[in-house]
Amino acid sequence: MSNVRSGGRILIDQLVVHGTELVFCVPGESYLAALDALHDTPQIRLVVGRMEAGTANMACAHGQLTGSPAIFFATRGPGATQASVAVHSARQGSVGMIMFVGQVPREHRDREAFQEVDLDAMFAPLAKWTATIDCAERIPEYVSRAYRVAAAGRPGPVVLALPEDVLVQNADVVDAAPYQIVRPSPPARAVARVRDMLLRAQRPLVVVGGGGWSDRAAADTLAFCESWGVPLATAFRCQDYVDNRSPVYCGTLGLGIDPQLARRVQESDLLLVIGARLDEPTTGGYTIIQAPRPRQALIHVHADPEELGHVFEPTLGINAGSAEFAEAARALAPPEPARWGAWTASAASDLAVFRTPGEVADGVDLARAVSGICDALGPEAIVTNGAGNYTLWVHRYWRFSRFGCQLAPVSGAMGYGVPAAIAAKLAEPARPVVSFSGDGCFMMACQELATAVRHDAAVVFVVVDNASYGTIRMHQERRYPGRRVGTDLVNPDFVALAGSFGIDARSVADADDLVAAVVAGVERDEPSLVHVPLSPEILTPPRATPGAAREDAAVA
Repeated sequence: MSNVRSGGRILIDQLVVHGTELVFCVPGESYLAALDALHDTPQIRLVVGRMEAGTANMACAHGQLTGSPAIFFATRGPGATQASVAVHSARQGSVGMIMFVGQVPREHRDREAFQEVDLDAMFAPLAKWTATIDCAERIPEYVSRAYRVAAAGRPGPVVLALPEDVLVQNADVVDAAPYQIVRPSPPARAVARVRDMLLRAQRPLVVVGGGGWSDRAAADTLAFCESWGVPLATAFRCQDYVDNRSPVYCGTLGLGIDPQLARRVQESDLLLVIGARLDEPTTGGYTIIQAPRPRQALIHVHADPEELGHVFEPTLGINAGSAEFAEAARALAPPEPARWGAWTASAASDLAVFRTPGEVADGVDLARAVSGICDALGPEAIVTNGAGNYTLWVHRYWRFSRFGCQLAPVSGAMGYGVPAAIAAKLAEPARPVVSFSGDGCFMMACQELATAVRHDAAVVFVVVDNASYGTIRMHQERRYPGRRVGTDLVNPDFVALAGSFGIDARSVADADDLVAAVVAGVERDEPSLVHVPLSPEILTPPRATPGAAREDAAVA
């Protein structure tokens, strides 16, 4: 039986085969044949954004939330370069994503044709794999490989270039089989050695993070740590990997870290790291965990063998998926009686102090507001943010209860929170979704308010407005006192701006107003915006320890 189809039709059929239900794009003439095929594909919902950076960030967030490779289409040249920020975020965040980029026809290549860019060369340092599909017959092969590469080992972004003439070329080819993820399991001998090393430790600490996480991995890891009585911390912007209410949870490593937790990491004699790469923010610039040879004994578990020893020399490296290792660890019989009760209880007590808001601040007290919103919305709420000092309040005072509640760029990219929230609401329409942005961060993606309205994404957008690039200003004050330059901002009327999109918006004066406005926004079945004016002098949350100065804070 003949199966002749255009390249565009073959491509979209592969997305259906591999289970894709949502595709993000900014339309372009270089991939019109693929767009035309989507017209006749009711199994796939097409989400059209207003600018490639924001829309590609939606795809990145969708991949982070669902754990499956997200799909984004961009046009050649300017579209691809705009979208590259999301490819970088997906890479650093270990998020599976496939970006299809329209390309000039094959006969025009290497002439610097209209909007031509060497996409393989451009994305090679950013993507996990990049390639150009040069004939329609091989589309199923390339797309199948793209899904497997994006999802396997350490998940990451794949970029496939689509020459315009290949998409209109007809071919008789069969579809690929649905992709499967293969993750390694830990050898029994390695798991037994983990148990022996733990039993010899006096001050052990477990750290979780990285890609390939799941609800099952979270449950197994918590069960293991609770039965053994070992303190558990999360890597940078992986706070939702475990229930923060657990008696063994002791906080998150990263920017704005609790000084007591940083000290505890340094004092530990054994680190069991599951899935996390131990990147610069997580390790305090490679100081609380020293590279390349940590002071502590290090058990490093990672699904990608190339990550083991890439930066840190592990005492024991285990090539295994996080979920597979967590399942094996959960089966380990704990010592009787528990050996680390005081160590773990002290860690949890320090966290409770760090997360308790201090005296009521003038104006909008973000500590009390974030804590209050968390209490009001409950454990199902999804929280998103981009980058900036405002994120320190979110990371410190929000208490995550389950996996799949935090969408934040490990890359520290601004402009992520708004599109991430839209993607989250489209994927999980029944759950509350709140986006936190600083004024600088928000203005890098505010055009996507139109996308929220068009696709009925009932997100509450919270804009913290201190009329400055607050993070950079703080760094200037630390390094060049009295020489502030380039960080003051002139902002629009954010309430009026939201209103121009048909979005209900209001400004708030204090923490109670902010909590009430967010709760009211969640109850609406449409997008809303809350403007939070904040003094430019309030740069970071107060530190939990007496005498600690603003200059000591690490910021996002």
